[in-house]
Amino acid sequence: MLKVKLFILALAFSIKGLSQINIWEGTAYHADVILTPYLSPGTDNPAVVILPGGSYFWHADVTEGRDVALWLQKNGISAFVLKYRTAKVPAFLFRYRYIFRGNRYPDPQNDLRQALRLIRENAAQYGIDVKQLGVMGFSAGGHLAMSSVVLFPKSEWPAFIASVYPVVTMYAPYVHKRSRRALLGDNRICNRVLCDSLSLERHVPVDCPPVFLVNCKDDPTVDYHNSVLLDSALSANHVPHLYLQYETGGHGFGASSTKGTAESRAWKKEFLNWMNSLLKSKSIAR
Repeated sequence: MLKVKLFILALAFSIKGLSQINIWEGTAYHADVILTPYLSPGTDNPAVVILPGGSYFWHADVTEGRDVALWLQKNGISAFVLKYRTAKVPAFLFRYRYIFRGNRYPDPQNDLRQALRLIRENAAQYGIDVKQLGVMGFSAGGHLAMSSVVLFPKSEWPAFIASVYPVVTMYAPYVHKRSRRALLGDNRICNRVLCDSLSLERHVPVDCPPVFLVNCKDDPTVDYHNSVLLDSALSANHVPHLYLQYETGGHGFGASSTKGTAESRAWKKEFLNWMNSLLKSKSIAR
């Protein structure tokens, strides 16, 4: 009886997202990267890796992490919140990365790649369908999400991408300078090769998986033209995608029921409708 109770308790923790997965166990940075699952009941569920924003310096863990996961889980989509490596607050305050490497590109990208590998390897245990495993990112996390198809081998691409008020370009006049500094490092912000390779609008593959893109024109943090650039690149390459551009909502509302505006909060319903259409058409069963 005790073993049964322990099993049920462990299962409940997993479903609620209280367990954590160390994706870099045995490495020097194992403590900085954590994957937290929020599993929906059943098997062969669609799943999403969630990438909170934070300018590549920190994480908006609640609004763009936990709250998003709980919302997806409630709607039958398993979620995995990834705490990927960021430059951290001290690097924001002090430009010590002129001397010391710190966390920078490609660390966050490597974390996402490893998380996708681990989830796929344990898909049966998590009750998910690897052919329906996507990535959803917010702000800098939206840049990281789209990086998965720009920088990863095709065999490791997610089945779909959701990019919410994302950072996209590393070039003026629309670059989000804080994210660029955090991702590249203080001594590499003028590196043309890096700026080009990480300006996602320049490298959208023609066979890119479906993309859900949303932002607001009154965004005070990341210029809304970042999403316009990405939308134009997706359209030019005939990539199936949905772009929602709202007039109001600002930045950082994530899955909050109070932040942003009623207009911008509608993105959640739109995303679920978009996901359902993909599943019905089998567009993500690759």
